Amino acid sequence: MGLTSNAAMAQEKVRVEWWHAMSGRLGEIVDQLIADFNASQDEYEVVGINKGSYAETFAAMIAAYRVGQHPTLVQATERSFLTMLYSGAVVPVGELMEAQGYEIDWDDFVTPVADFYIVDETPAALPFNSSTAILWYNADHFRAAGFDGPAQTWQKLDEQLYAIKEQGVSDCSMALAGDFIWSMIEGYSAINDYPYATSANGYGGLDTQYIFNTTQVVGQVERMKKWIDDDVLQIAGQGLSPTQLFTSGDCSTYIASTATHAAVESGAEFDWSATFMPHEEGTAEPLNSNIGGAALWVLQGKSDEEQAGAAAFLDFIAKPQTQAWWSGETGYVPVTNAAYELMLSEGFFEEHPTREIAILQLTRGEPTENSRGFRFGNSDQTFAVMNEELQSVWTGQKTVQQALDASVERGNQILRQYETLHAGK
Repeated sequence: MGLTSNAAMAQEKVRVEWWHAMSGRLGEIVDQLIADFNASQDEYEVVGINKGSYAETFAAMIAAYRVGQHPTLVQATERSFLTMLYSGAVVPVGELMEAQGYEIDWDDFVTPVADFYIVDETPAALPFNSSTAILWYNADHFRAAGFDGPAQTWQKLDEQLYAIKEQGVSDCSMALAGDFIWSMIEGYSAINDYPYATSANGYGGLDTQYIFNTTQVVGQVERMKKWIDDDVLQIAGQGLSPTQLFTSGDCSTYIASTATHAAVESGAEFDWSATFMPHEEGTAEPLNSNIGGAALWVLQGKSDEEQAGAAAFLDFIAKPQTQAWWSGETGYVPVTNAAYELMLSEGFFEEHPTREIAILQLTRGEPTENSRGFRFGNSDQTFAVMNEELQSVWTGQKTVQQALDASVERGNQILRQYETLHAGK
């Protein structure tokens, strides 16, 4: 009798389907998050389904939406922000939460994160797994080369990387993740307050145009080219795992998302640490870095009960206690100041000091039009173009200026196509 009653109760719960891209250890943490929510109330049952990579999850969502078999919630990267926003397929999270009677202090969200997802004072999506790039380093290698740690400027770090190699401390001074455009070019521009595109990097409208080929980005890429030529830098590719290159002790530094904490903490068997991303000499006060990661979007075409369940789940995720737990487990940044303060009060960052670097870097200084963020249509296409053009630099087929000029020209064509498609929005 009891078993039958329990089964009936379970069937009465409103099922809320969530498609996400979290796998491995992150997938396990997502499963725990869902289980905790489901156990916290008896009206809704969130069902999480991993759909592969971000790109695969996004493609699956589009295909399912066209035939009316889509989930209530979907996780999508910041790269797909404008595509989601103008799709006509979403319910703005701010509107949904207000309609369902939930009061969320959107002003409490970390500024670069909130600024990115809030449109016309209403959050379009709930920031979920937000990150930013930081500089990891092998402290043993730096001490062996006579340094306390990485320098704060690119110029001084350059000297250290060459010293590490020339002294025979390591054959690989730096490893770089495959998404280096995000950290080494976009992030570089934000931190140093260099314009990346017109119209406030896309925040001012769809008429934005790339101009990063006219700034110090040229010098940054020239520096990377020299490092590659001199075997100082290894960029992910040809099956290489940059994380493993660092955690194995082969490479002395590694630039990657703060979410790499889980892999570094479990895999590195040497004295490691992390610090802020470097800035250019002459930059008096480096600004905030750019965000990465993804957010949760609510899709239209679902029942009122399912949308109510989605709102309850999002409210659960936004709570400081949940945010603090999620950040502590994953390495992603707590997206609200309340969660950050809670982690501070509990002494989390005293035990894990490198976990605080990302949040401090994201909130550093007053954001400008150059550091606020990057909103570009079809930015994945532009990234693919830039990767192609930069490969021609690494192989000596083009100069840095030629490749960046071509990236801007081709990227602006992509922006104009997007602007034409979404004119008037």
